[in-house]
Amino acid sequence: MTEENTDRDLIDRIRSGDEEALSRFYAESRERLGKMVQFRMDPRLAARMDPEDVLQEAWIAARQRIHHWIEAPERDLFVWLRLITSQTLVDLHRKHLGTRMRDARREVVPGHGGPAASTVSIAGRLLASVTSPSQAAMKAEISRRLEKALDAMDPIDREVLVLRHFEELSNNEVAEVLGMKKTATSNRYVRALGRLRGILESMPGFPGGTES
Repeated sequence: MTEENTDRDLIDRIRSGDEEALSRFYAESRERLGKMVQFRMDPRLAARMDPEDVLQEAWIAARQRIHHWIEAPERDLFVWLRLITSQTLVDLHRKHLGTRMRDARREVVPGHGGPAASTVSIAGRLLASVTSPSQAAMKAEISRRLEKALDAMDPIDREVLVLRHFEELSNNEVAEVLGMKKTATSNRYVRALGRLRGILESMPGFPGGTES
């Protein structure tokens, strides 16, 4: 049996109410869901709980709500699980941080209600490769400028960039997550990637950037 047929069989079993099949699918999706949690988790929440705790809470919620997906089987199951995990993360942010969220404007993503990836998280991931002494000395200033430039991007463009580039979702998955047409998300990704490349190339000291 091919991998595609195996996945189809697994999903058919989940549709019939097979909880073991759901558990297996969730286990296979756990690494991808974990990337989203780690990238979008507020550092203050991360100091209180592990991403695995978030995934466990999400698994409980998924088991309780799976009938919602079964009633709308045209939805991609991974995207639905990601939504449950995203909502769980938002709930935990509000429960533990309350009004102390860093920026209410960026608490959730326009379009799907999930926690937005902060410009700090994006900049940190992009700067992870900066290791030379000269670059490290400039890292704080580069990070500040990078965060400012990223913050100036259209929020949806920035989100498409995060979903495709960092969470490694397919264009079809991104379109469903954001409730947009596939062509629109593809065009926005190309535009956002070009904007990001331009930002990085303008940063003195950044690999491939301008000389100071």
